[in-house]
Amino acid sequence: MKPETRRQILKIGAKTTLALFFPLPISAAIKLTIPASRSLSFYNTHTKESLYVCYFKNGRYDPKALSQINFILRDHRTGDIRPIARELLDLLTMVASQVKAQKTFHVISGYRSPATNAMLHSITTGVARKSLHMVGKAIDIRIPNYSTLALRDLCINLHQGGVGYYPKSNFVHLDIGQVRYWDS
Repeated sequence: MKPETRRQILKIGAKTTLALFFPLPISAAIKLTIPASRSLSFYNTHTKESLYVCYFKNGRYDPKALSQINFILRDHRTGDIRPIARELLDLLTMVASQVKAQKTFHVISGYRSPATNAMLHSITTGVARKSLHMVGKAIDIRIPNYSTLALRDLCINLHQGGVGYYPKSNFVHLDIGQVRYWDS
């Protein structure tokens, strides 16, 4: 075997090994599998507000649409509004593209203020002290006429962040943190 060929084979092997141990970041992986135009539909279960919005078109995020999403996903207890991570919206778009039923996300919790999170943490074991809800990187959802167990499995199979399953409360937690899974 020629030295040049051996070097090429070694380079390919090294790149393959690195790819196994250091997969694409979540944002890069998501961008490979979502459409050029991205829309989402939300129903806030606490405020009874609905929103259908195209948040990404012509190669860019629409600031007005993002503001509308931030508003519907606000902390319903305090009224506080914070930006929701674009990567989370793109992950929800991936989820919606896999669902074969109605695709409106019923939102149980989007953004949570530190005060709301601390209050919920003090009364239940299912709320993390440093929840990703407080930085707009997590959402608790269900989809009407779609099993939350099936939704959990779908989200787990995407391998894109944290997935928590809360069957008694009938919702799935989804975040863009480290890949991990839990059931309540």
